[in-house]
Amino acid sequence: MSTLTAIKKGESLSAKAQALATIIALAATVAVPQVFHWLGAVSGAGTAPGIAFSPMHLPVIIAGFLAGPIVGAAAGLLGPVLSSALSGMPSGIQLPLMMVELLGYGLAAGLLRNVKLPLIVNTLLAMLAGRVLRMLLCMALFYAFGKQNVLPFGIWTSIPKCLPGIALQLVLIPLVLYRVKNSNRD
Repeated sequence: MSTLTAIKKGESLSAKAQALATIIALAATVAVPQVFHWLGAVSGAGTAPGIAFSPMHLPVIIAGFLAGPIVGAAAGLLGPVLSSALSGMPSGIQLPLMMVELLGYGLAAGLLRNVKLPLIVNTLLAMLAGRVLRMLLCMALFYAFGKQNVLPFGIWTSIPKCLPGIALQLVLIPLVLYRVKNSNRD
């Protein structure tokens, strides 16, 4: 059975297909944000487009939905590390927070890939899972280690700044998933 057929049916992928999907997702977690950083630099907006559109979230959530929880979690955990190593973003305290948040997105998307709910609901649930994991890490850092620059509920107060990205994810992710799962059969 081909990889595309397995993806369409929501079946498990071979180890080779999962490795390839992980590599593609990791490349996208570096490349897609760079487009938004470039747009920010060209327009004079700085890092605002990267913050507003949360472009690293897209490939991680899509990878989870298409290739399963292992690929989604790996892309979510390793994508920010690779991006930071190659571009310097995310940096500092944001790196571990993004690693946990994106791990949550990818893992939840993978676990929800066969749940019979509308794609937009599954996308919302995956987005919620990542934010909850980030909030839990922030709480641990704040209360256990006294990290004053990490507010426990900061993820919820940041949502207004990320509304364009949330809207983009809620539109684009279900469209991509629908297109892949309903593409013409070979």
